[in-house]
Amino acid sequence: MPDLPLSELPDSFPDSFPKADGIAPLIFGCEGAVLSEEERQFFKRCKPFGFILFHRNCGDREQLRALVRDLRDCVGWRCPVLIDQEGGRVARMKPPVWAALPPAHSFGDLTRRHFTQGLEAVALQARALAFMLGEVGIDVNCAPVCDVLQTGLTSDAIGDRAYSNEPEIVALLVKAFIKESAALGMTPVLKHLPGHGRASVDSHYDLPVVEDSLATLQRHDFVPFVQAMATEEAASAWGMVAHMMFPAIDAERPSSLSRPVIEGVIRAQMGFAEAVLVSDDLSMGALGRYGDDAQRAKMTLEAGMDIALHCNGKMADMVKVAQAVPPMSPQAATRIEHWLKARKRLAHQHRENHEDLYDIVTTLNGFLPKATRKGSF
Repeated sequence: MPDLPLSELPDSFPDSFPKADGIAPLIFGCEGAVLSEEERQFFKRCKPFGFILFHRNCGDREQLRALVRDLRDCVGWRCPVLIDQEGGRVARMKPPVWAALPPAHSFGDLTRRHFTQGLEAVALQARALAFMLGEVGIDVNCAPVCDVLQTGLTSDAIGDRAYSNEPEIVALLVKAFIKESAALGMTPVLKHLPGHGRASVDSHYDLPVVEDSLATLQRHDFVPFVQAMATEEAASAWGMVAHMMFPAIDAERPSSLSRPVIEGVIRAQMGFAEAVLVSDDLSMGALGRYGDDAQRAKMTLEAGMDIALHCNGKMADMVKVAQAVPPMSPQAATRIEHWLKARKRLAHQHRENHEDLYDIVTTLNGFLPKATRKGSF
């Protein structure tokens, strides 16, 4: 297993992006392991801010590295390339090519039993993920899940993807994860704002409605996000906003389309005033009553989101979305510049550090019960 020279990562990061070239406030998916000519031409014309990859895009290391390079060539700069690589069942890069890592809940259980070991283990998880993704050029990981479980209520869509039902344990592990990610140049995406733990239905298919008061959410669900955003390393993190209804905040629109939620709560109360905010996937069933993907993209940006996320990679849908969205807002451009500079500043050089991913995973396995050990390659 080749090692990854971490010293090369920070030096390759841009600290600005070509705003004048008309970059669209969009992140798009693509259909397969290799770009079609139609995709190339569309991405060159549209110039989305970034791209997101799924299992359908991940064949092997050389193929994935080439795909990432081709995507960036389309837009003409080292744009962000995202993936959901949490560990457990949400992992787009899978064995036998890539290591299988434990789900978040394993770390919450370990922390409850052995506090120090739990924090050390989650830092190793973040390090392993940064190596896996960085090796193929991916620089944004849609993790960690910051949601607080509600026993007997939380949808299985979250389940073991969440660290714990205790806000303080979630907060500690999230902070350890983003600290290690930032040091290795990997941008973490804190999700799912403003908290998905009270959702009893799966937002991939239905719209969750949370009837609890704002005060209850502030005391419980918001805690991991607020504490994480109070750290220095949070300057290199993004936030992802879920599709959920919070009638106590906005009775008309779900969180991802709601200015009262995005501006009034997430930015003003939860610490994301200067952070890049991206929507959850606009093709999800939770938004079924809010028009087509193009209308949803327009609404989420009008509500204060910086970037609209569209994942399905279907050309007809992407064309409509690209035609519907306004130019990137000056506020979004400023937040992106802030993020780029912070990422470069916070990424440590590690000039003498050439760790091997296998060694990191082996050490991680030593912290976890046998039933949760996963380290396939």
